[in-house]
Amino acid sequence: MRKLQISRRAVLAGATATAAATVVAFDPAGLGWLTAADADTEDAIRVPGLDGELVVDEESRTEAADDYGHIVHRKPIAVLRPGSVRDIATVIRFANQHGLKVAARGQGHSTFGQAQAGGGIVIDSRTLATIHRIGTGQAVVDAGVQWLDLIKATLAAGQTPPVATDYLGLSIGGTLSLGGIGGATSHHGMLVDNVLALEVVTGTGDIVRCSPAIRPDLFHAVLGGLGQFAVIARATVRLIPAATTARVYHLFYPDLASMTAAQRTALADRRFSYLEGQLTPTETGWSYMLEGVMYYTPPAEPDDEALTADLAPASTEITDMPYFDWLNRIYDLVQQLMALRLPGPWINVFIPSEATDEYVTEVLAETTPADAGGVVLLYPVARDLIRQPFVRLPDSPVVFLLALLRAVSPPNDAETQRLIAVNRSQYDRVVAVGGTHYPVGAIPMTEADWHTHYGDEWPAFRTAKRRHDPNNVLTPGQAIFR
Repeated sequence: MRKLQISRRAVLAGATATAAATVVAFDPAGLGWLTAADADTEDAIRVPGLDGELVVDEESRTEAADDYGHIVHRKPIAVLRPGSVRDIATVIRFANQHGLKVAARGQGHSTFGQAQAGGGIVIDSRTLATIHRIGTGQAVVDAGVQWLDLIKATLAAGQTPPVATDYLGLSIGGTLSLGGIGGATSHHGMLVDNVLALEVVTGTGDIVRCSPAIRPDLFHAVLGGLGQFAVIARATVRLIPAATTARVYHLFYPDLASMTAAQRTALADRRFSYLEGQLTPTETGWSYMLEGVMYYTPPAEPDDEALTADLAPASTEITDMPYFDWLNRIYDLVQQLMALRLPGPWINVFIPSEATDEYVTEVLAETTPADAGGVVLLYPVARDLIRQPFVRLPDSPVVFLLALLRAVSPPNDAETQRLIAVNRSQYDRVVAVGGTHYPVGAIPMTEADWHTHYGDEWPAFRTAKRRHDPNNVLTPGQAIFR
């Protein structure tokens, strides 16, 4: 295989509504892409026919070189807008033949270039966004579908995915590649633990259907596998009956230890349908809030006193709202923040329960309100509910997710780089106490870091890579295999 260093050479193939240059061939002599207006060169290598389009216009490539973090910008040489799963397979095989990298991009909500492919091809999954079927207990959906649209459709049938991320504007394929965590993880595990079957395209360009019974090795590798083995094209996800109402309990505590103790109690008996927590900077320090939610359908109602009495909050706020409104509560806020294009050097780490209070206290002591970016999330997860092998969590029955969703306002590169260095320091300390990270944040990682991250699963992870993506074509942005 000859690896080609490719520069862009593109001509608009006639006037189109989107002004996108659609690629039809590759020029090995000029080391560039050719469009229909320019593809009759004798040595041109025809790109196999596509149901969608492969484009090289500046606007498409620039969008694919950005994400929610606005920190890393690796521009691809082309963007695939697939019209079918077959298009993904075609482009991945082409990439194997010509030494190119490929990354799948959903809504671009990662923060450190994880879904970028500098000098390669980005698959824009938004053009594959069909909800194919909603049946009793399951839905079949394309990877480019947003959870928001799936939940709207399933609620019309009286059903819901068991777990939702806090922000519903994420794509199904992107979330399942990472893990997918939310307040209902305390009951149902992560989103990847609620998948019944997948259709994927491996790093060799093979279209494969897999499930716990069919090709289980590939199925379990892909879920939470960071896009290293295959591109998720379609998923069959589990559904459960939906409640109509969410009763939200905000329980406030005078200090961190009181809040985490209450969270451990609430997690132990699974009393809430949803369990999270927020740390909010104040003028004198931090505010500590346990956030519990009970989903129900009237006339049945939760017993407020029974749910909260032994949690001993200093104060309590209780509100009711429609189930969908609760799930979608931050969508508009995130959309507004996205429009500001603020650098977002996030850090998301999992901490063993026994180390949580001390570690978080140290982090808060060095975190200013500006560094925090607003709200800091902290909530417990039962380790035994997380069943996919490549979602790496601490070796502890209970782990806590700490998420600092930082935003640099106004944008300032020096400040962004300073916070990335802080992230690295905090990551080193969490690893020292047996923690791991959720790989959506801005933490510079070495190959040795990834070995540590996967621990005793590293040999299996490396073997799966060699089996399903032997030429290391897929998802270079995670920088696991260099």
